[in-house]
Amino acid sequence: MKCFLASAVIVLSSLALFGQAGPALAFDDYFIDRAMRIDLYQIGDAKEEIITLDKIYQEGTWPENPNNLLEPFNNGSYAVKLYDLASDRMIYWRGFNSIFDEYRTTTPALNGVKRTYQRSIHVPYPKHPVRLVIESRDRKNVLHPIFEQKVDPDGVDVIKERVNAGDLIYPALKSGDPHRSVDLAFIAEGYTAAEQDKFKSDVDRFAGYLFNLEPYKKLKNKFNIYGVMRPSPESAMDEPQQHVFKKTILNASFNALGTDRYMLTEENRLLRAIAGQVPYDALVVLVNSKRYGGGGIYNDFCITTADNAISNKVFVHEFGHSFAGLADEYYSSDVAYNDFYPKGVEPLEPNITALLDPTHVKWQDLLSPGIGVPTEYGKNQLESLQAERSRNNQEMRKETEQAKQNKASDADLKAIQDKYAAKGKEIDAKMAAIRQQYADLADKVGVFEGAGYASRGLYRPMMNCLMFSNAKDEFCLVCQKAIARMIEYYSGQ
Repeated sequence: MKCFLASAVIVLSSLALFGQAGPALAFDDYFIDRAMRIDLYQIGDAKEEIITLDKIYQEGTWPENPNNLLEPFNNGSYAVKLYDLASDRMIYWRGFNSIFDEYRTTTPALNGVKRTYQRSIHVPYPKHPVRLVIESRDRKNVLHPIFEQKVDPDGVDVIKERVNAGDLIYPALKSGDPHRSVDLAFIAEGYTAAEQDKFKSDVDRFAGYLFNLEPYKKLKNKFNIYGVMRPSPESAMDEPQQHVFKKTILNASFNALGTDRYMLTEENRLLRAIAGQVPYDALVVLVNSKRYGGGGIYNDFCITTADNAISNKVFVHEFGHSFAGLADEYYSSDVAYNDFYPKGVEPLEPNITALLDPTHVKWQDLLSPGIGVPTEYGKNQLESLQAERSRNNQEMRKETEQAKQNKASDADLKAIQDKYAAKGKEIDAKMAAIRQQYADLADKVGVFEGAGYASRGLYRPMMNCLMFSNAKDEFCLVCQKAIARMIEYYSGQ
């Protein structure tokens, strides 16, 4: 009964959100139990975007919960909406992000360099003709239609080829009906035919990483997990800045959007064709590599390497992006984006806020009693000391290099290093003292400045979280709530 009520609330809230008054939508009135894959191209730069339709496919079982046709999250930079052509009633709505949305914030895009990216949309297969509408958010997060197309499900241009391509299908975990479960598919990249057993083992290992963490741990029985493998001619993947190139199925590559550690695949069509052999709500591209790195696009895919020492943390972080629509909470690492979150606009993601109204915090229900809003945690002092430590290291390298050029003795070089090491220890001790001063905040939910690639003006819920750093093996309470909500969305009765 509890699950049924939760789903009812989701549907009703979605109907209210989009003005769809009247009786709740019945899946069987508008759809058959198949999936429709709509392949698109997104073309443009920072100022212009064009979407064009490529192909439409009929695929296997529609994996999502049939009770939840209008999502309640209002997340994503884009929205796909289906309207019944006869009644003009909205019958499906889903938010999503795309690689192009990230590209248009980069310096090349701001300089007018246009690029083309593939993107696929997954929707339930309509019984009757529909109007497909894709909307994009402006800088104030308001949705505007940018593409519209009539789609006839019985039209001759819909491709209805056999989905099964003969690839390895590994059912790693079966918990229930795809309509009542989160269907997670791991897609192999850079695994040769001889590495089939390794791929299976890696799928099991990564599923274990997920279920070691809350809220996945307590909700494990709501997941179905598959591995799908099409062998690659070579192992690993491309590393352009290291001049390493491998022939692999999905052409996964580091240096995405010009950032060395950022990894993506732009072979969207092939990825979706391989994945379409199983029911899937979420996709993980598992790359047979030891490099550190990954990526995640909301309601698209997550990608991670399999064999780095902290691949487990990279995976669950990137899956947080792709599955639950979580934002990056860090702010000091280099990224390719410019002004990703406009000032004065509340971000859509559930785990960061611009704190435009301090009396109504986004995660108000989880705030620790008596916590300051915003929450002081010694940030300015720590950042000043971090800058001092960076200068100390730079000066040590400069003086050491100059001493080497002057043929300094080993003893003189050691004296230089000892001098700066002592200064470094002094700085570290000051930082440790500040952290100790605010140690009681470690498990508190507050409003901590520094998030979403910005040191000022954006805030995160807790001091540490897997969306912020690798310091702790857990998500903050706000992220846990958002993930659990998404799991219930797919699996609720």
